[in-house]
Amino acid sequence: MSRSPSIPDRPRLDLDPEMSDAERLSAIRQHFERLVAVNDELDERLSEATDRRSDLQEELEQLKRRNETLKTSSLYLATVEELTDDGVVIKQHGNNQEVLTEVSPHLDDELDAGDRVAINDSFAIQQLLDDETDSRAQAMEIDDSPTVSYADIGGIDDQVREVREAVEEPLTNPELFAEVGVDPPSGVLLYGPPGTGKTMLAKAVANETDATFIKMAGSELVRKFIGEGSRLVRDLFELAAEREPAVIFIDEIDAVASKRTDSKTSGDAEVQRTMMQLLSEMDGFDERGDVRIIAATNRFDMLDEAILRPGRFDRLIEVPKPEREGRALIFRIHTRDMSVDDDVDFERLADMADDASGADIKAICTEAGMFAIRDDRTEIAMADFLEAWEKIQADAVTDGEPSRAFA
Repeated sequence: MSRSPSIPDRPRLDLDPEMSDAERLSAIRQHFERLVAVNDELDERLSEATDRRSDLQEELEQLKRRNETLKTSSLYLATVEELTDDGVVIKQHGNNQEVLTEVSPHLDDELDAGDRVAINDSFAIQQLLDDETDSRAQAMEIDDSPTVSYADIGGIDDQVREVREAVEEPLTNPELFAEVGVDPPSGVLLYGPPGTGKTMLAKAVANETDATFIKMAGSELVRKFIGEGSRLVRDLFELAAEREPAVIFIDEIDAVASKRTDSKTSGDAEVQRTMMQLLSEMDGFDERGDVRIIAATNRFDMLDEAILRPGRFDRLIEVPKPEREGRALIFRIHTRDMSVDDDVDFERLADMADDASGADIKAICTEAGMFAIRDDRTEIAMADFLEAWEKIQADAVTDGEPSRAFA
């Protein structure tokens, strides 16, 4: 443990009786200056100690809140079904078990049928979950009219065409499907390595159709309350219906739609309940409506067969890493707003960044721009891209093991 710095000694004034008045005055002045310096040092130390005390106090409050959270038992989600003279009938989410319970006096006048409440292991109502604490507002990211267009995507022309046929056409030209007498695909699943443009492709579709873009990560469906994941899935589709035309994009769907196992843990059971709700909502999806669904995953092998069957995801589209021509196009896309020197050879860069994804190429372009800024230049030269490639390759190896797919 480090020791606190010692407090400086207070200067002493020693006057020789044989001193002249001028010498005495000079000694007193020097003594006063030393006193002022010591006082300034003590003021500075006091200020530092005050700031440190404030930081420690804030840290203490955080630790107290964390401790209280850890000591709090888990709660379960339920819905108030009926208010009777004998108590409140609630239905627990997940197992649909109905229970007659009593309500505390402070909530007696606040409950109505249909309210969402949190209950403990004894089914006693602990708190009322109103619209302000509705977790869908915390878990869903909604972007009206995304700015991404098809011009921002390169190297996956075939995939863009397939997605446009499956998602964009039913929203913009539904009469074509009615005339031919076929139902449009119910959903599209994009799978492939990270950074290949799956999310950008979904945003581009929403932009081209002027649809509301609703994005949720599969991991966000794993919630604190048992049954809350199922509720979030219902909210997701209800929200899309309210804001149609809309595109629902579920990223990392493998987090909630992985293959079912015989595990008996409550966590696995909750994930499976959420997946069952998702399957149910997709089956009830209005195929001719103005709401389309797109999902993406990096782990296609982990998905349950039920989510992959026709009627839920009718189109399974692999989004691979771009080929040489695609890589060159992506370099041009990410540098079109940059000041690039005439000596930059995009074909050579495409050959150099073999097996790189679109996200990797964007990182190379950004790093090249940083090298130009570091040298106080306004144009990015070919040498900057080469140096950026070398730096990213070096960063891609940690302890001798490649950390990037192209390393």
